[in-house]
Amino acid sequence: MSSRYSLGAAGAALSLALALAAFGTSSAVHAQDAKLCTAPPGIDALEHPPMHVRERIAKGLPLKIIAIGSSSTFGSGASSPANSYPSRLEAELKVKLPGLPVTVLNKGIGGEEANQMVARFDADVIDESPDLVLWQLGSNSVLKDHPAPAQLIRDGVERLKASGTELILINPQYAPKIISRPGIGQSVDVITATAHDEEVGLFDRFSTMRHWVDNEHMAFEQFLSPDLLHMNDWSYACIAKLLASAIADGVKPPAATATIAPAAKR
Repeated sequence: MSSRYSLGAAGAALSLALALAAFGTSSAVHAQDAKLCTAPPGIDALEHPPMHVRERIAKGLPLKIIAIGSSSTFGSGASSPANSYPSRLEAELKVKLPGLPVTVLNKGIGGEEANQMVARFDADVIDESPDLVLWQLGSNSVLKDHPAPAQLIRDGVERLKASGTELILINPQYAPKIISRPGIGQSVDVITATAHDEEVGLFDRFSTMRHWVDNEHMAFEQFLSPDLLHMNDWSYACIAKLLASAIADGVKPPAATATIAPAAKR
C-alpha cells in the first residue's frame, strides 16, 4: 500500500470522524434547544384570547392572520423568509390544526415605529379582512429614545377592533440593545396596559425571552443573531410555537367527516 493511499485513507477516516462528531454535537444542540423552548408560568396563556378565532377553528373554517410590525416581524436575523416568525407560525398552526386552511401574511417592515404601522392599517391590514391581527411594536421607539405613543397605540387598537378583526399585541424583544435603553420599561408598560384596558390579547415576548436568560440560563448568542438585537431561526421558531399554542389553546381540531358510499343494489 502506498504512503499516498494511506494518507488519503487516514484523511478520509478523519473527515468521517469529524462529520460524525459534528452530527452528534448538532443533535445535542437541537435536543437542548427543543427542551428550552418554554415560557414562564402564566405568560404562555392570553388574558384576552381570540374567542371568535377559536370558534372558527372549532368549526373548521379557514383562518387568515395578518402579522404587522417591524424587522422582527419581517424576519431580520433569520436565515430565510421561511424562518421568520409569521412563516413558522403558519407551519405550526397547520400541524396543530391538521386540515384547517391557515394563511399568515407577513406585513413587517424594518425600522418602523407605531405611527408608521398605523398609517398602513387600511392597505396592509383592514383591506385584507383578517380574522386575527398580530401587532408587534415598541422596539424601534425604544431604540430611537422615543416615548411609547400610548394614545396612538390605543387608537390603533380601537381602529382594528372596529374593523371586525381580533387582535394580539406583541411587545419588544429581550435583547441587549433593547434592555440597555432607558425607555424599555415605559414601552412594555404601555403595551401591557393597552392590551388589558382594551381587552385584547398580549403575547409577552419580552418576559418570555427574559425567562430564557434568567431561568433557562441561555446566553443571548443562543437566541439572537450576531448583532445582539434581532432574533435568529431558533427564537423565531420558538416564539411561533408558543404563539400557536396560545392562539389555539383548548381548541380541538374539527373531526374529519367520513363519507360512506351507499351500498349497491342487488
